[in-house]
Amino acid sequence: MHLFPPAHPLLTPRLQLRRFRDTDFAAYAAYHGDPQVYRFLYQAAPEADRLGTQFAEVLRAPFDGDGHALRLAAVRQADEAVVGEVLLKIASLAALQLEVGYIFNPRFGGQGYATEAVRALLNWGFEGMGAHRIFARLDALNTASVKVVERLGMRREAHLIQNDRFNGVWGDEYIHALLRSEWPQVAVCPGQGPAG
Repeated sequence: MHLFPPAHPLLTPRLQLRRFRDTDFAAYAAYHGDPQVYRFLYQAAPEADRLGTQFAEVLRAPFDGDGHALRLAAVRQADEAVVGEVLLKIASLAALQLEVGYIFNPRFGGQGYATEAVRALLNWGFEGMGAHRIFARLDALNTASVKVVERLGMRREAHLIQNDRFNGVWGDEYIHALLRSEWPQVAVCPGQGPAG
């Protein structure tokens, strides 16, 4: 696998996906400080000082080994608003596997930005980095996120029962995935999914 971020922002019809900048902090804090955004992440939303520390870690995070993640701001081209973020996490270099994730500001929800951004990131993971398999882990109750990966043709491979717990509440998790061999068909016919 080729472990390098895109040399230029990834462009979609309405967005550019680029590395976060210092000037993005206010937009980042607007959705990372929202408890509703974190309700499916099995952790409390970071507060004040922790938000700043977390953002600083995003700016300098390495991307060259298992467990490292590349986070890209999803920026609307029309007005340069940061509407959310996408990430690729190196799950296993040996197995050529990446995990895709995304968090979007609810203020910009329902406009297809997440699907558009994740499609571009999947393409980069397969075509730019040479991943063999890319998967997503989703809370089973997060129906909006489940719809995103299903629209992109990712197949549900697992339903993990009560595999995580936050504030005394157990939650289920879905795992969806795509293989590189399936990507060309999915990319050409978005929303149709792989055959079989």
